Amino acid sequence: MSYPQYPQQQTPQQTLQGGEPPLWAPYYGAPLPAAVKRFFKKYATFSGRASRSEFWWWALVSFAVSIVLNIITAATTTSSLDSAPALGAGSILAALWGLATIVPSLALVVRRLHDGGFSGLLALLLLVPFLGALAVLVLTILPSKPEGQKYDQPSGV
Repeated sequence: MSYPQYPQQQTPQQTLQGGEPPLWAPYYGAPLPAAVKRFFKKYATFSGRASRSEFWWWALVSFAVSIVLNIITAATTTSSLDSAPALGAGSILAALWGLATIVPSLALVVRRLHDGGFSGLLALLLLVPFLGALAVLVLTILPSKPEGQKYDQPSGV
């Protein structure tokens, strides 16, 4: 499938057997399973680029998992007027999920910023309450730019 709004940066020798681009290259038009697989394969890779589809499919999966974990937390947390809320299984799972995905999520944000032609240091805007997250959201929505190619680092090419 061709996406004319995305820059064509893959040459025939840069495409793997399944039609997927190599991990160092962005996967424009990535399906959900491929986006999730690439998210975990590039766990702490802050270099390179990530397409909008890679980024937003992962955002959807992360949001869905967070909703499920919140439901589990609400169901397993007990509280009464006499005692503080007990730490339930849902809270523990949510904490483990957060710890397991914080580094790759930040790496994905940096790679998405690179694809838009921005410096990954703009991810530090996330430290600014509300407005910083809003600014990063806007930057991740922007389309890919050819100047983002400067962040590509092909391995073995």
